[in-house]
Amino acid sequence: MENSFLSNFLMVSTPLTLTFLVILLLLFIFMAFLKKKHISFSIRTVIGTIIGILLGVSIQLVAKTPDAPLEITWINETTKWFSLFGNGFIDLIRMIVIPLIIISIIHVIISLKNSSNIKNLTSKTIFSYVINVLIASTIGIIIANLFRLGLSETSSIATAEIKEVKNFVDILRNLIPKNPVESMVNTNIIAIVIFSAFVGIAAKKMSSIYKTQIDSFVKLVDALHKIIISITMSITSLVPYAVIPLMANSIAQRGIKSILDVLTFIIALYVAMIIMFIIHLAVLSIFGYNPITYLKKAIAPLFLAFTSRSSLGTLPVAVETLTESMGATDSTSAFVMGLGSTIGQAGCAGVFGSMVVINIANMSGTPLTFSFYLMTILVVTISSFGIAGIPGGGHTVASSVLSGTGLAPYFEFVGPILAVDPILDMGRTCLNINGAMTISLIVDKSLKQVNMDTFNNTNLKLD
Repeated sequence: MENSFLSNFLMVSTPLTLTFLVILLLLFIFMAFLKKKHISFSIRTVIGTIIGILLGVSIQLVAKTPDAPLEITWINETTKWFSLFGNGFIDLIRMIVIPLIIISIIHVIISLKNSSNIKNLTSKTIFSYVINVLIASTIGIIIANLFRLGLSETSSIATAEIKEVKNFVDILRNLIPKNPVESMVNTNIIAIVIFSAFVGIAAKKMSSIYKTQIDSFVKLVDALHKIIISITMSITSLVPYAVIPLMANSIAQRGIKSILDVLTFIIALYVAMIIMFIIHLAVLSIFGYNPITYLKKAIAPLFLAFTSRSSLGTLPVAVETLTESMGATDSTSAFVMGLGSTIGQAGCAGVFGSMVVINIANMSGTPLTFSFYLMTILVVTISSFGIAGIPGGGHTVASSVLSGTGLAPYFEFVGPILAVDPILDMGRTCLNINGAMTISLIVDKSLKQVNMDTFNNTNLKLD
């Protein structure tokens, strides 16, 4: 009974489990000490990420780099407890995402002076995301060919089951908020944005007819917006602590040997994402933003994206960074970032989707013709609409792009890649967030709403 209590209920049945939990507690105390010393939020986030990497590697080394880490009792127990602090933080983020989007979208619409601004905001945002994923997909194809992905692979390794893939018409229909409550439960961000837009537009239309009643509604929305932002900032302050267990688990739960098996694909993917990241910075420069200033202020959301592997979970932190330290309007930031958690993702859809297709095409002996490349880019772009901004999106993306390009019969070849998907997902999510933040700043600049004085003020930092 005692052993069962320790191993099955308390999940602290070995000295190593207890040791690493104590280490994590001491690291939290250290991070609190850094805050008392007035070390900036961004620097503390970077330090936390580095500590998390070292902690994860330490767990692997103590266990002598096993092939199946989670089959070892103390690693399973340690990472389970780590998930309480890491994934628990992500749960808090998810708690605030839906209210933040709904209130922010309604707030932006009732605050706009004319309806043309709404059309401009929507059209420019969607157009930017489509261009974003088109460029990312093209880069993915080029890098995949340069690294000759799949040409040296064998087709006898690892299996994976293909997920059910919906056709494009059904995908579009699912974006219609037929049941707003269901959309909130399923985190259908685009449907939530559409529903919120209807509420905001209706309130704006009725303001001239029922001025007294609508004024009360506007005041309520404004008050709710301030409350939601306050809650968001409180949760955001936990980022430097949360990245430690998040990063540690990402490394500890994956055997180092399994990473080495697909090392070429991992390297190629990160090379492609770095190139796309540089393109984002170049575009910001073209629109008058200093890339160095941007990077200094974007550190916190980018590192959170890297460690949490959740575009949706990083959304509140990214919105706060854009509005508080980069001079973007909260309404535009919430709208653009909200859409960016499910459409036009440069990392999950663009780069990764294209590279998976090329890798599997080479392994299956499929000819890589110009028309095949065009089809790949088109399929990847279409598949980028409706991808959930949560960890583990690689499986869904692989299913969609392979089905769309006629490579579904060879889905089992992607098994080794999906086995190390968390390692790939960290970089993909970071690129997703960087692209969404870039587009948010570009759209705000084109609407002449961004405060460049705030952006250029390097003394403005999140606490």
